[in-house]
Amino acid sequence: MLVLGLSLGKSAVYASVSIVAKLTAEGPLSKQTATLNTSQSSRPWLDLTYQLLGIAFALLPVLLAVHLLARDPGDPARTLGVDLRRPGSDLARGAGLAALIGLPGLALFWAAAQLGVNATVVPAALPDVWWAVPVLLLAAAQNAVLEEVIVVGYLVTRLRQLDWRVGAVLAASALLRGSYHLYQGFGAFVGNAVMGVVFGLFYLRTRRVMPLVVAHTLLDVVAFVGYALLPKSWFGWL
Repeated sequence: MLVLGLSLGKSAVYASVSIVAKLTAEGPLSKQTATLNTSQSSRPWLDLTYQLLGIAFALLPVLLAVHLLARDPGDPARTLGVDLRRPGSDLARGAGLAALIGLPGLALFWAAAQLGVNATVVPAALPDVWWAVPVLLLAAAQNAVLEEVIVVGYLVTRLRQLDWRVGAVLAASALLRGSYHLYQGFGAFVGNAVMGVVFGLFYLRTRRVMPLVVAHTLLDVVAFVGYALLPKSWFGWL
């Protein structure tokens, strides 16, 4: 609970408050905006400093989770499957998972936008500076490591140690993943919950988080960097 409270559990609470605020504000949900990767200062060097600090500190709960798992017998990196023993396999399976999740995910986001159950999502709002793309790449990797290690590797491992049934474990992991995306709307909740079930099943079958990190990183890189570099008119459906 401490690991979740310091990381994505806290994010889920804030996201729940955010969706309530959006639903009770003037105007429909579809006319409101959820912005990711925002600028932190009007001074570029200070903005870069804040961005890098935010990325670094966001990974501390991952180190805490690994530290707690180290108290159990065995190597925590092997327990989670975040070692580099199978780089080729991890990359290939991660790319396959990204395609499996990404293409239907785009369709779901489009449908949610048409139904008005999502806010308008702005994946990147950094200024036009040289470090914008590198920071977005780092942010994508940070999101992937944080979410997959905590919400899949650590949570699933701990719940199985507590003798939770597989269905309950998958539901807990998927609902947590969906809940901290609620600030984007209900379409994002459903899409991420489905992603959580797929990723949870994959981990239970393979006991490897690394392909999930690869898949998540690829998805976020496409979203963040694509939005930053491509014409904004292409993303009106978000």
